[in-house]
Amino acid sequence: MLSFTVVAVVFGVVFLAELPDKTALAGLVLGTRYRASYVFAGVAAAFVLHVALAVAAGSVLTLLPHRLLAAVTGLLFLGGAAVLLWKKDHGEEEVRQPADQSFWKVAGSGFTLIMVAEFGDLTQIMTANLAARYEDPLSVGLGAVLALWAVAGLGILGGRALMRRVPLRLITRVAATLMTALGVWSLFDAVTG
Repeated sequence: MLSFTVVAVVFGVVFLAELPDKTALAGLVLGTRYRASYVFAGVAAAFVLHVALAVAAGSVLTLLPHRLLAAVTGLLFLGGAAVLLWKKDHGEEEVRQPADQSFWKVAGSGFTLIMVAEFGDLTQIMTANLAARYEDPLSVGLGAVLALWAVAGLGILGGRALMRRVPLRLITRVAATLMTALGVWSLFDAVTG
């Protein structure tokens, strides 16, 4: 059964964690060079695949005993918060420009860029954690996909304007705070059973 509460929580956490990531920047770069709808089609398809893998991994984690699962999830959330707070921004990724601007070339470039750049990324790990935490793969998957699509869309259509209005440091700190709260909550759950 779909839980709108879980969808909303997952959307918020994944959205905030992904905003300061390379996806928004990659979408911005691709969106300035190519037709936005073509770029979004490729990026969106890649995110669906990433979320499906993350939710499957999170569902496997639910086979662990409850206390152990809560402890592992809590530690992973705290680790993710630490990564967000201490990671260094290395600037724009190099984006290879296809020779033609056909749908398949542009969408394929977007798909390939996201598949390579986001594999094992923090938000993929977070999605697996959330799937394990809530034991609701459909709601977690929907929330994560919608959040990733929203970030990609913002990056493609107007990432520079958003980043001028909302400091990247603030977005990163809010995401890290949410992840810390989820980590502490999970560890508390592991201790209290």
